[in-house]
Amino acid sequence: MPDAFSVRAADWAVDESAIARVRRRVFIEEQGVPESLEWAPIDAGCAWFVAIANDGEVVGIVRLLEDGRVGRMAVLPAWRRRGIGGALLNAVLALARGRGLGGVYLSAQSLAVPFYLRHGFQAEGDEYQDAGIPHRTMRLNWRNPS
Repeated sequence: MPDAFSVRAADWAVDESAIARVRRRVFIEEQGVPESLEWAPIDAGCAWFVAIANDGEVVGIVRLLEDGRVGRMAVLPAWRRRGIGGALLNAVLALARGRGLGGVYLSAQSLAVPFYLRHGFQAEGDEYQDAGIPHRTMRLNWRNPS
C-alpha cells in the first residue's frame, strides 16, 4: 500500500536530522519562515512524534512541550490529506493525557484552523501574525478522571 505510514515517538538523538529536514522543507522553504525563527534550544527537550512512510522516510512531525503546547506540526506536501496530521495529533494528545495534563494548546496557522476544529479544539482570541503568517490560538481541554 503506497500510502501506508506509521507514527512513533521520536528519539531526538536518532531522529533530529530527519525532523530538521521536514521542518526545513515545510516551514523555511515552502512557507518562508526565517531560519532564525525556526530552530529553538528547547527542541531537544521536547517530546516528538514522527510519521514514517513504508520506505523509512520521515514524512511528518509534531512536538509537545511540558506545559501542553503542541507545535511544529508538519507533513511533507506529497503526503498531505492522507490522515498523517490526524495520526500525529492523536499520538501527541495521548501522551498529554498520559502525562496528566488537563488539555493542550497551540498556535495554528489560520489555514489549519478547520483541521483542529475537527479534532475538538476551540479557537481563542483574534488572529495574529507569527513569522508573517496568520495564526490563531487554539485549545483543547478534557477532564482527567479523579
